Order: sequence, then C-alpha cells, then structure tokens
Amino acid sequence: MKASKIATLLVLLLTIVTVQAQNWKISENHNIAFSNKDVSGVFKEMSGSIIFDATKLSSSKFDLKIKVESISTGNGIQNKHAKGEEWFDADKYPNIEFVSSKIEKTDTGYKAIGKLAIHGVKKDCSVLFTFVKKGNKATFIGKFSVDRTDFGVGKKGDDVSETLKIMATIPVTLNK
Repeated sequence: MKASKIATLLVLLLTIVTVQAQNWKISENHNIAFSNKDVSGVFKEMSGSIIFDATKLSSSKFDLKIKVESISTGNGIQNKHAKGEEWFDADKYPNIEFVSSKIEKTDTGYKAIGKLAIHGVKKDCSVLFTFVKKGNKATFIGKFSVDRTDFGVGKKGDDVSETLKIMATIPVTLNK
C-alpha cells in the first residue's frame, strides 16, 4: 500500500514537472515601434513563437523575428536609407531577432532575458514586459532601449541619436 502511494506521488510529480507552458499565436495587429528625438517609426512584420505561462516561467520562451524590410518611418527616402548598407543593411541582415533564455517575475510584470541580434551582432538584452490575459487572448507589452551603435547600425556621432526606445505591443491568441 505504501509503495503504491509513493509510485502515485512520483507519477504526479513527474506530470507536473513535464507540463509545458502555454503556446501563443501572434496576431496580425502587433505593433513594434521605435523612437528617439530624431526619428520614429514601426516595423510592420514580425513572426516567431511565444511560449508563456505566468505559473511556469521556467518553461516560458520568446523566439521572435522582425523583418527589417518592413521598417516604416513615414518617409520613403528615410525608409530606403534605413534599409541600406550604412544602417540596417536589410539585404545582408534581413531580420532582427530576440531569443529569451530566462523569464523572471518583477514587481511590475516580467523580464525576458536573452540575446538580441541586429545587423549581425548578438548582445545580451533584457526586456521588461506586462502580460494581460482575457480568456484565450492576451497582450504582451514590452519596453526597452537599445544603442544602435552597439550593433553597428549607423555610426557614432551621426545626426541621429544613438539610443532608440522600443515599445512592442503583441496581441496573441492561445493555441490549443
């Protein structure tokens, strides 16, 4: 009798440990905005996977790609310049990527820690975000800043500020 209780307990524990976090599908109406005192705009195309459950942060993960070619500043000449070799070089580096390695709870939401890859350069990055769930839909809102020159985008001392503020609003639907 005692052995069967222990076996049942072990099976239950194993089941709890192997349960995966929830898989979310990114909705089309996401918004990846960037701004500083000199330029602002959005990236219109993003893809990837989001596995997230606030009760299973150790199983949660972001793997996101932003298509550089989708940059929109509201100015066609500026868009072309941003996609060119001196800046993002969209032909050679078609995506901006973020892959998390750890997700932590904070006082105001969560923090995704991982690698950000821009212009062929990968750097450690932390993204603070909130998560609001309503039924099988939810929204992630993330904020962080990036120094474009750390990634070889443009040159130091250009007429454009080096620090860009990024705000990502990503509505999602639960995959079943």
